[in-house]
Order: sequence, then structure tokens, then C-alpha cells
Amino acid sequence: MTQENTENLTEDLPIVIAEMEKKCKQAPDNVVAFHHLGLVYMKAGRIDEAITCLERCIEIDNQANQPMINLGAIYFGQGNLDKAQELNEMAIKAQPDLSAQAYANLGLIWQQRNEMDKSIAAYEKAIQYDPKLATVWMNLTSVLTMKGEDERALKSARKATELEPDSPLAHNNLAVALFFSGDYATAKNHLEKAKELGYSVDPNFESGLEEKLAG
Repeated sequence: MTQENTENLTEDLPIVIAEMEKKCKQAPDNVVAFHHLGLVYMKAGRIDEAITCLERCIEIDNQANQPMINLGAIYFGQGNLDKAQELNEMAIKAQPDLSAQAYANLGLIWQQRNEMDKSIAAYEKAIQYDPKLATVWMNLTSVLTMKGEDERALKSARKATELEPDSPLAHNNLAVALFFSGDYATAKNHLEKAKELGYSVDPNFESGLEEKLAG
């Protein structure tokens, strides 16, 4: 499940934490400060403190949908799907126009529960709000493939590789979708591309593809 990117937090974490804790004490109603501190705590692996900070954000502003999404990501990681669902649904209600990631997360939650139709609907809503979310196209491809909706899966897989041409998962998914559409030669090309990019392909799928090409 995706949360707000923390890769830009490259400073020395103890120093950043001390500075942000001081700022939050000075401005106890500053949503941005508490959200930033929560993200830094997450990066530092201090999850309980991250939860406290993100909950504080929501107490201050019940329309703060990004803290809701990030808090939902924590609960998803802990296996608490009910709480993760609740928070992402809150985020959608709070700011519908900024809900692409929340819908994407709900897609993952329903996928975990094997509620594939609901998962597809959530992924499609995410794409409706932001059609450039390559990861959502990849997840949607996987669910459609599992449901046997080969034509839709192929379309989704092609979109994912268009958005992220260097994604090994996107090429693997496209290889699988092409396999089920009967285009074995092109499937082989994309499977080789996935391997070239570092993907550990399913040996059973690879051998099955080779059999089709040989036959």
C-alpha cells in the first residue's frame, strides 16, 4: 500500500526528529508539522509514535486526507484491514478530488480479501482520478488476469508498460496477459525484458510459454 513518499527525508533522522518535535511543541495545532514528524517517525521505524502524530493531524483537521492515507498504510502493513479501509474511506469523503491513492489502497484491501469485483471497482476509481498511476494499472492487470478477463487485462498491462517502460513487474504482467491472449512470441519478448530488468519470473510460466512456442 502506498503512502506519501519519504525518500526526500535524507537528513540525519535524529536531528530531524528533534527539530520537528520542537516545532510540534511550539505549534500544537500545526497539521503540516505533525504530518512531517509522523512521516519521519515512519522512516525511523518508530511506528507507535508515527500513529500518534498522524492521529493528531486528524484531530486538528478532520479533512486532512493525506495523514488519513498514511495512517491507513501503517494499519495495512500491520494486517488491520478494517482500520485501513476505514481511514481510506475517510480520506475519500474528506477530499474526493484528491482520492486517487485512497481508492488505489482500497483496491489492495479488497484484493487481500479476495473480493475481486470490489478490488477492480476501486482500482478503476483510482484511475479515473489519476490515470497515470502505473502501479494501479499493474495491480488491476493482476486482478483481471485472476478473474480470466483476458482482454481487459491485456489493455491494462499495456497501459502499465506505457507509463513505466522500465518496470520489470509491468513487463512480466504484460507477458502473462499476452500469453492468455495467444500471442506467445510477444509474450516471450516481454518476459525476457522483465528478466533483463531483474524480475524473478515464475519458472512454471516460463516453461509453459516455451512449450507453446515449441508446439
